[in-house]
Amino acid sequence: MTHALITPPEAEPITLGEFKAHLRIDDGDEDALLADLARAARDHLERMTGLALINQGWRLFLDDWPESGTIDLVRGPVTAIDAVRFYDEAGEAVEMPLAGHVLDGARRPARLWIRGRPDPRRAINGIEVDFTAGFGESGADVPDTLRRALLLHAAHMYEFRGAVPVELQPASIPEGYDRLVAPFRMRRL
Repeated sequence: MTHALITPPEAEPITLGEFKAHLRIDDGDEDALLADLARAARDHLERMTGLALINQGWRLFLDDWPESGTIDLVRGPVTAIDAVRFYDEAGEAVEMPLAGHVLDGARRPARLWIRGRPDPRRAINGIEVDFTAGFGESGADVPDTLRRALLLHAAHMYEFRGAVPVELQPASIPEGYDRLVAPFRMRRL
C-alpha cells in the first residue's frame, strides 16, 4: 500500500501574517524564510500524524483488494472519494462507478468499502483510489491545537535558522509540541 500526493494544498494552515505576529516581526526581510519554515512545520506534523491539514488530493495504490473488503486510507480526515480504478488485461485503466460505495471518513484510519471488486490484471499497483483529505480549504478549518503546534514548531526552527538550514529542518522539536499533537497521532500495535 503506497500513498502519493497528487494535488498539494493550496494554502498553509498558518498564514505568513499570523506567523510574523507570533514572532513579533514587522518587516518583510525574511518573508521567504518564514514561509519555508511554516511549510516545513506542516510537512513534519502531517508526516508524524498521518493527517492532511488543508485539503489535498491523494492516490492510494494497491496490488489487490484487501481480504476484509475494506480499504484503509491512512491519510485523513478523508472528505471525498474522487475516483477508483483498476487495470484490465489490456493494461488499461477502468474507472469504477462510485455509486454504492461506503466511506467512513470520520474514522482513523478512514475506511472505504467498494461494491463489486473486479480482479486487477496488473500484478503491482493494479488498483488506484483517489481521495481528498483535509480539514478544509483554509487554516480556519484546522483545529486550533494543531495550529498552535505549528506556530510553536516553526518559531523554534526560526530560532535555529543560522545553525540548521531549512532543508534539514526540523532539527529538534520544542518543549510542549508532543503534548499538543498527541491526541491527533494514530497509534498502531
